[in-house]
Amino acid sequence: MCGLSGEIRFDGTRPDLAGVERMTDRLAPRGPDGRGMWCQAAIALGHRRLQVIDLSEHGAQPMTDPDTGVTGVFNGCIYNYRELRETLRGLGHRFFSTSDTEVVLKAYREWGIDCVDRLYGMFAFAIAEHASGRLVLARDRLGIKPLYLAQEPGRLRFASSLPALLAGGGIDTSIDPVALHQYLSLHATVAAPRTILAGVRKLAPATVRVIEPDGEYRDHRYWQPDYTRRVEHADMTAADWRAALLDSLRTAVRRRTVADVQVGVLLSGGLDSSLIVALLAEVGQEDLATFSVGFETEGGESGDEFHYSDVVAHHFDTDHHQLLVPSDRLPTALDGAIAAMSEPMVSHDVVAFHLLSEQVAKHVKVVQSGQGADEILAGYHWYPDLAAVSREREPQRYADVYFDRDHADLARILQPHMLVDRDVSGELVRAHMAAAGAQTALDAALRLDTHVMMVDDPVKRVDNMTADWGLEARVPFLDHEFVELAAACPPELKLAQGGKGILKDAGRHILPAEIVDRTKGYFPLPAIRHMAGPVLARVRETLSTSQARERGIFRAEFVTELMAAPDTHRTRRGANALWQVALLEMWFQSHGIE
Repeated sequence: MCGLSGEIRFDGTRPDLAGVERMTDRLAPRGPDGRGMWCQAAIALGHRRLQVIDLSEHGAQPMTDPDTGVTGVFNGCIYNYRELRETLRGLGHRFFSTSDTEVVLKAYREWGIDCVDRLYGMFAFAIAEHASGRLVLARDRLGIKPLYLAQEPGRLRFASSLPALLAGGGIDTSIDPVALHQYLSLHATVAAPRTILAGVRKLAPATVRVIEPDGEYRDHRYWQPDYTRRVEHADMTAADWRAALLDSLRTAVRRRTVADVQVGVLLSGGLDSSLIVALLAEVGQEDLATFSVGFETEGGESGDEFHYSDVVAHHFDTDHHQLLVPSDRLPTALDGAIAAMSEPMVSHDVVAFHLLSEQVAKHVKVVQSGQGADEILAGYHWYPDLAAVSREREPQRYADVYFDRDHADLARILQPHMLVDRDVSGELVRAHMAAAGAQTALDAALRLDTHVMMVDDPVKRVDNMTADWGLEARVPFLDHEFVELAAACPPELKLAQGGKGILKDAGRHILPAEIVDRTKGYFPLPAIRHMAGPVLARVRETLSTSQARERGIFRAEFVTELMAAPDTHRTRRGANALWQVALLEMWFQSHGIE
């Protein structure tokens, strides 16, 4: 985990180094182990480093390769960097470090923008060509590593977080009404390239952007599974699929042990994280550090799943750590989590991840996480409904099942000047589902969830919360080869046994039955779900401020209605409507947005 920032000028002036320095400093939590700056002609780059691979100063960034005439900054990890280094050595390249960053620079020089096809991992990078003045930005296939952009007159700025761009100054912080529509419809997801701020965009996943010195640019989308059945899989049985997916996951987990530091696991006690622990134990990893978090019971709802994580930790003899968070700590914890958000996120487990990451970072720098399996393998309870219609009817069924609200609802709750004149969230879904591929209705839903909804909700959530404590989270279920295989898997095998059936079958061979057959759990946070005392007090305080009133996003009668019955009003998906409204305002205030 690192943080990158930079600026390219198009107006003949030098970059604003002070602004880039401010952006770089704001990224300090992502990279507490080192800081660097570089500037030449119209381009300036900044970097904050978390030392995970090549702990020496040879791995410091920004990194200049004198042999190839490029300088780059990199965030993430290339899991096959050792193999690529040997390939590049065979092609005549010489190396001065053992870092994956240098491998990226040499790979770019050898293969140009096609180098991304050879990178197995999570990454965002910026590479400046000294001779041409060209700048290249890239993001990994599943958008695990973020890259935010701010286009202003005469320049483009970029950074690993939105708050870093704000620290640089000069950002248009007005609200993007289309993004607001998505936030309130799609469970706080705002799809790339938009953000809630009109002046900030984000590079889409699986995209390389080549920017010329005059500001012209072109985007290259380099990866997208087609979500159809393949001829080469025609004779595979359910047992064959189970074996293939488990073997692919085994490879993905092994890849993510590449590091010059210890790698732990975030263990919830659910199927996904437990499988990671089992596969690490299978290859003989000893003294594996595992970590779980829980909260106090509120409204009769349990706030922890320690029983299940304890079962796994005991079964595989891990070095297990539990964290129980009292409810009276939540107001302070909320503030820290919201400050760490690059964009507003309403899911309760954002606070859980932030608190957990704080404790985990005291023990290790890198962890594996089971996040992503539900979107890849149809683990959520709504997928059978999405699969039950024809491919042509899927866009409407998706809106009926997935949306928090429809366009008519938004007209009732938003001030007129904040409401766009059409259903832009529905348009987003219809456009994605109209793309070629995606053989069945479920294929179309999983493609949308994996490449859009997941990227800008759970993936972003895990990145932001772990990065705020200098912790690198690796997600083997988002290994691109595993995703490709799962995309080709027959839908009925995913939907079986209440969801993720094929993965449950794999788990039965290596996990305690109690873990595989348990009721699906989530990262519970009852105090938010039920608006418990300390959280409700924080919500009331936020919405009563002059900033909230002057911002004028919501109709006053709607907010009054929510405040009168804070635990009553729910979105279609069951989320607390007051929390969704309050979180947005908390985020604006936390980041000083007037």
